[in-house]
Amino acid sequence: MSNRTAGPAHPASANKPPDALQSIGAAARASGVKVPTIRFYEEAGLLPPLPRTEGNRRLYGADAVKRLVFIRHARELGFELDAIRTLLQLQDRPDQSCAEADAIAGARLGEVRRRISALKALEAELAQMVEACAHGRVADCRVIETLADHAHCRFHAAAAGPAEMPVRAAKRRQPPKG
Repeated sequence: MSNRTAGPAHPASANKPPDALQSIGAAARASGVKVPTIRFYEEAGLLPPLPRTEGNRRLYGADAVKRLVFIRHARELGFELDAIRTLLQLQDRPDQSCAEADAIAGARLGEVRRRISALKALEAELAQMVEACAHGRVADCRVIETLADHAHCRFHAAAAGPAEMPVRAAKRRQPPKG
């Protein structure tokens, strides 16, 4: 999932002084985050209150754009919004210990390693299904047999472990896809 626009920076933003305020469109181009996603991040409280024009349009300074780039990069690495919120709070207080940031990144690394392990098991199961297929008739097809009966699938037995895999209690709201 990528929220990038055409590029990481827009040439027009390079001509502005660092403290210049810009529109949401310019901030989107400068940060690589799409406009609807910026609005979502604002609603989620990941951006501080922004100055507004007389017409009530938000204005984005260099710090807001840097924050958007931080959020985009964290999302690309798979961090959930709650983790990003905590990491942003830590970034806002640079004199404290980085132990909490390390713990958050370590937890994400553990999730990635578990996912890689599950994907390797999935790969092995699919390879075994394909290799076991005699390429004859569907009535004797190992692929169809395995898909029809979970008892033949080693992947699901390995992934579920001793008990069935827990279902997430509630799906977290995620930014719009774009």
